[in-house]
Amino acid sequence: MDNAITRPGPSLPELIHPKRLIGGRMFDFSREVAVMAIVNRTPDSFYDKGATFALDQAVNAARRAISDGADWVDIGGAKFAPGPAIPIEEEIDRVVPVIEALRGSGVVISVDTFHPAVARASLAAGAHVINDTTGVHDPAMADVVADSDATLVITHSLAPPRTPWPAPAYGDVVDEVGAFLRERVQLALGRGVPASRIIVDPGHDLNKNTRHSLELTRRLAEITALGYPTLVAVSNKDFIGETLNRERGDRVEGSLAAAVFSIVQGARIVRMHNVSAAVDAVRMTEAMLGFREPAYLRHNLA
Repeated sequence: MDNAITRPGPSLPELIHPKRLIGGRMFDFSREVAVMAIVNRTPDSFYDKGATFALDQAVNAARRAISDGADWVDIGGAKFAPGPAIPIEEEIDRVVPVIEALRGSGVVISVDTFHPAVARASLAAGAHVINDTTGVHDPAMADVVADSDATLVITHSLAPPRTPWPAPAYGDVVDEVGAFLRERVQLALGRGVPASRIIVDPGHDLNKNTRHSLELTRRLAEITALGYPTLVAVSNKDFIGETLNRERGDRVEGSLAAAVFSIVQGARIVRMHNVSAAVDAVRMTEAMLGFREPAYLRHNLA
């Protein structure tokens, strides 16, 4: 009788077009994980509470992230949380100067917006990715991306932009998130966005409670199995704070654990605030998965 224990290994999803040219950089998501840094030009941002609202602070933060090894920089001019609408022209004025300052830096430039007009202005200014946290709530967003060579991130959320969704409930959160993403991907494909320019994000904490976000993380392989590179935005989220009883400034270790676990489940882009720590965690995870060689070899070789 064979008493060997079969242990689950990492999830290596079969990806649709794993090799992606994004912002002039070639990513092979079958063997590579990208670190996306976060720069918010909002006075009331979730994490830094407006520390990068001023243009020079936003640009400096982006350049620090690049120096720390970020592959992407995600620029936001309006936060996801419920609140008064930000005029479209104001949101454009917040994000476009940062895009212009980063052009030619070699980093992928992403813009977090749900407004097609903001997306259009951002792409014209030099952005490479549109990160729509409302799951293409406005189908015109897909039209804007289809008319460019940009990549579209489709994220799961339930509420219309900047409106509350009290006490969200799901029968099976992973099944329902997966069904939503499949539906919205089909919408984007039908409006001309090629599969090679689509990324999905299950939307940790977006219209979800802590148990929902933990379940999504635990079963993330069911999302990555959709075949599109999966982005996870787990950094400093409330599900980490509530799980560990940590305030927002003390969630780095929990964020890194969630990011690493997600990578092992097949995530290929991690959206992180603490870039230097995240880059080391991601590169170490890539090496343990056999995706990359050590930087050097010396220990016990002589």
